[in-house]
Amino acid sequence: MSENVFVLGMDEHNRETLRTIPHVRFHRLLSLERLHDPELDLADVLEEARAELDAFDGRIDAIMGYWDFPVSTLVPILCAERGLPAPSLESVVKCEHKYWSRLEQAEVIDELPGFAEVPFDAERPPEYLNYPMWLKPVKGFSSDLAFRVEDEQGFRDALGRIREGAGELGDPFEWVMDRIELPEAVARAGGTACLAEEEVSGRQLTVEGYVYKGEVHAYGVIDSLNYPGTPSFLRYQYPSDLPGHVLERVRDVSVRVVGRMGLDDTTFNIEFFWNPDSDETCLLEVNPRHSQSHTKLTSYVDGRPNHTYRVDLALGREPELEQGGGEFAVAAKWFLRRFSDGVVRIAPDEDDVAGMERDIPGTSAEILVEPGTRLSEMFGQDSYSYAVAVVYTGAADTEELQRAYELCLARLPFEVEEGPAAGGE
Repeated sequence: MSENVFVLGMDEHNRETLRTIPHVRFHRLLSLERLHDPELDLADVLEEARAELDAFDGRIDAIMGYWDFPVSTLVPILCAERGLPAPSLESVVKCEHKYWSRLEQAEVIDELPGFAEVPFDAERPPEYLNYPMWLKPVKGFSSDLAFRVEDEQGFRDALGRIREGAGELGDPFEWVMDRIELPEAVARAGGTACLAEEEVSGRQLTVEGYVYKGEVHAYGVIDSLNYPGTPSFLRYQYPSDLPGHVLERVRDVSVRVVGRMGLDDTTFNIEFFWNPDSDETCLLEVNPRHSQSHTKLTSYVDGRPNHTYRVDLALGREPELEQGGGEFAVAAKWFLRRFSDGVVRIAPDEDDVAGMERDIPGTSAEILVEPGTRLSEMFGQDSYSYAVAVVYTGAADTEELQRAYELCLARLPFEVEEGPAAGGE
């Protein structure tokens, strides 16, 4: 008998992967478009989700999600109401409020940068923080509104831009914060504050894992490689090729931090930097969910998507660790980007993608734009570039991954007419 699992914001791309999991029927709970509404009213959205669940003629066995806010916070609220396994709302907010997360991390690890919450009328950062640094809202999406600053003019300019946009997610996030007890410093900062962090550098990597009944397990480490000279990702690559002692260290740090946050019955991913010159490690960010960006990578290499860990946990079962059983030894998710604004004139169609996938084994692609798309109006982009497509490749080694990606690019026609929108917007 199949179990009924409701997935907040289930999109078609991930639905196809979820359908490969046996003995489970997946149901979309609210559309992704509704959950990403710029005029988001979380109280209304929560009522809509409750109504959809109440209208279901059958047993609801689990509720889960794999997206950032608001999905990450709606899941524990809805599960608590129905007695279903999920992390506590407090533990999720601890992770997602960047300032609160840093305060908790500092209690159990030393591998973190200098940081401070800064008021929007500040002329300069606290004296104990050094340039260059990053300014970001305490609640953001992807790398939106995250700015690297090198001096006081850049500091003030970035603060102004963050002040203008922080409320888009910060205001609904405060609605969530009002539902739990907050430390005084976090309550004072609220959901629309700004965080300053000293810059760290090196190789970026992500630990993915899960917590079941208080036991923390790390099931994979993924490398994140940037376009040269930029903070924008070129590709994610799995498994990591970093030295074994580094992988052991980040797993150990992850266990301590996840325990401190109080996460349970959920997946997580934690981002790090490792400096190969100094052999120093620095924690960048804690996310109380697995990354759907890594789903195809784990499918290619391990023979199972990382969604399966979250499904098991949502159903109250301990996941089985299975690694290395896939078709390929290594896999990558590549981001094809543009670094200036413009309007898409030509983009690949379904036939282009199907032909690429047919002729180049171990590849697939998602096209994120269509003719007429204004790049600067796309949702969820970082502050420095625009992703127009993602390409997945699986291979025997890194060199084959690179060759396969280059072949894919030759099969995906793009043309972008560069230039800002009318009025320079």
